[in-house]
Amino acid sequence: MRIDRIADTDIRFQRNGAGDRALVFVHGFLDDQYVWDAVIAELGSEGVETVHLDLAGMGERTDASGPFTLDRFASEVGAVVDVLGTPAVLIGQSMAAPVVELVAAARPERTLGLVLVSPVPLAGTRLPDEAVEPFRRLGGDPQAQRALRQQLSTGLGEADLDRLAVIGGRVRPEVVRALVDCWNAGHPDGERPSRYLGPVLAIRGADDGFVTEDMVADRVLKRFGTGEKVTVDRAGHWVHIERPAAVAALLDALLAKAHPVGDRTRSVRPQQWISAFAEKSAASFAKAFAEDVVLEGSALTRPIEGRGQVEQVMEAASDIYDSLVFTREGSSGPHTFLEWEATAFGGTQIRGVTILTKNERGRIVRAAIHHRPLGAVLRFSAELRERLRGRIDPANFLADDR
Repeated sequence: MRIDRIADTDIRFQRNGAGDRALVFVHGFLDDQYVWDAVIAELGSEGVETVHLDLAGMGERTDASGPFTLDRFASEVGAVVDVLGTPAVLIGQSMAAPVVELVAAARPERTLGLVLVSPVPLAGTRLPDEAVEPFRRLGGDPQAQRALRQQLSTGLGEADLDRLAVIGGRVRPEVVRALVDCWNAGHPDGERPSRYLGPVLAIRGADDGFVTEDMVADRVLKRFGTGEKVTVDRAGHWVHIERPAAVAALLDALLAKAHPVGDRTRSVRPQQWISAFAEKSAASFAKAFAEDVVLEGSALTRPIEGRGQVEQVMEAASDIYDSLVFTREGSSGPHTFLEWEATAFGGTQIRGVTILTKNERGRIVRAAIHHRPLGAVLRFSAELRERLRGRIDPANFLADDR
């Protein structure tokens, strides 16, 4: 175990183990970094470094000054991720779920996956004042905090409740109020689809009376499109403390899937193409393309040539997808092969392979995009034709005449 520090800040983080991947754990409301110790102890994956830290105002940083906002917390966690030097799975509990999503959206190239434990929506819980005021009054009242935790997590033992009450009781009352307003109001990015397109796992305790099943499905995972949800029995809001072995097993499974041992393919690496899909803008695609880029695909009757036209097609195409996740990557010389899974048109499943060819400067000179199944290809092409009418010759696209 070693302690590292972000230069010129009060941010310190604990590192355990070593490897070519990392798990970064971020605690929730009124907690500290050590709430993850039991999960870390249960992990079975090899070649993985574990990292955790205290957010400003909590844990060993109760003297920190404000502001206490999601953007501030994401900046702190992002600074830690930046110095690790390895791709990471980001794990956040409760109010930290929005934090790790913001970090992942800003650093897709460094993020192997997101694990959202008892996740508060990025858009906030939006509780009315009469419902949220009891949370604001928790500052300086360890017994009230203990009672709340016991109500929301019946699986917490007496020792756990005592320890958590001590940790939370140290948080200054004005900070408690600011934190409540932070997770209740949420972040503007929560009003639109997530900018992070990689793997997402939401873990919820079956007895959680605060983060409900509907909240996870409708207000959290729906923004990601294809995220996975797992419900853990005999656990509530602090499922990582109540059932640490179950949470650790889920993390081990995610790591095995994201970085298969002995596989000739690998997790998807950082590159402008993937970032452009997250941003869904022509300007972002333009940064990846050479001036003479050529686009081919199963949804096209003939190639599209030139950066100006190709970036328009790609912007329109990326906006059609409800969700898109790049799942596997391989390479050979100047060629990169990307497998992906997507949904469009309110739930139609689409799979495909993209082949990118780059020049010596790293710019894409040829992109070949192959969709399946055929019905989805026809509909996708017809939709592109309509969206690009007046800008791209309609003869470049197929007609859905089914």
